[in-house]
Amino acid sequence: MPLSDTTRLPRWRRPEALLYLMAAAMPLSFATWSALLNNFVIEVAAFTGREIGWLHTVREIPGLLAVVVIAILLAVREQVLALLMLALLGAATMFTGWFTSFQGILVMTLLSSIGFHYFETVNQSLQLQWIDKARAPIVLGRIVAVGAGASLAAYGAIVALWDVLGLDYNKVYLASGGLTIAIVLFAAFAYPQFESPHRQHRHMVLRRRYWLYYALQLMAGARRQIFVVFAGFMMVERFGMKVSEMTLLLLINYLINMAVAPAMGRALGRYGERNVMGFEYIGLTLVFLAYGGLYWFGWGLVIASGLYILDQLFFALSFSLKTYFQKIADPRDIAPTAAAAFTINHIAAVFLPAALGYLWATSPDYVFILGAGMALFAFLLICLIPRHPAPGHETIFSRVLSQPAE
Repeated sequence: MPLSDTTRLPRWRRPEALLYLMAAAMPLSFATWSALLNNFVIEVAAFTGREIGWLHTVREIPGLLAVVVIAILLAVREQVLALLMLALLGAATMFTGWFTSFQGILVMTLLSSIGFHYFETVNQSLQLQWIDKARAPIVLGRIVAVGAGASLAAYGAIVALWDVLGLDYNKVYLASGGLTIAIVLFAAFAYPQFESPHRQHRHMVLRRRYWLYYALQLMAGARRQIFVVFAGFMMVERFGMKVSEMTLLLLINYLINMAVAPAMGRALGRYGERNVMGFEYIGLTLVFLAYGGLYWFGWGLVIASGLYILDQLFFALSFSLKTYFQKIADPRDIAPTAAAAFTINHIAAVFLPAALGYLWATSPDYVFILGAGMALFAFLLICLIPRHPAPGHETIFSRVLSQPAE
């Protein structure tokens, strides 16, 4: 069904509604897996910083190979592929609790990661194709809020029921993965196949005029690893947080995100990508320096928890990078560039966790100082974004250099 005809459908069957539904389905599995991961690998498999580093390196390999999506799209529609990858994520999450060895955890992590990364690659493409540019900041903010709400529901259930019902890792993984699969089945039968107005290129697209977007994707991938791999691991290893305590912290995170994400979208529409991303990375620089202060000054759990919440809150602003690309892109480049950008995003993600895992074993504070340096460098790149990005005006130098739009 062409997008222009979807106004005849009930609101719950329109493309925007499907994006909201998929935004809710993914965190039910992924957020649950993430919430339990550090406790699961420490308590069940006795992981140290070295093993957790290798685990996250393996987890990021599918992201590095996201360009494979371009080949898959020669045979499978983007909407179908998104649902298939969601189903794979749900299935891998369901069975994670059955594999408690280092090798078994790596295999299930790899399968769930293929589902997550390939879904996110296609999902980002669909968002930029299905949402009008004028409404993109607001709608993307709502999508973040929906995902935060789903994560909130999953975390809330874990906090409320883990001790009361005597839950274990296997039961929670089975339930969360099963819910994702149930939503996928509903979406597969309830929604028509939507046809975007611009036919997407089915080959690799790397354009010189997108260079700043690629650079920011690389830095975003590096910054994400500091938080995903080591911030949560620190909360369990250094402060001994239990499953219910760690999940409660994540619940607070997503409650805040759900409340403020729509306002973030409105702020993005008002102040522009350069100001919003600049605010994000200055905040991250300060947070990473403060993480180092936990080791230098012996700050306690309360300060560590506050920093963790701030870190996650800044991370929620990352959708501003999507709208920057939407404004500068040829509409036919969106799908292949989303795949290429995901690969670029994960170059650092594949190598950093394992390498920093060894640094973590001797000097955890240095890991966060390195993260602060990365965030500051990203801020300098953000200063190159023009106030009003557009094709042919991708950076502040574009018009000065009279660089043609490719």
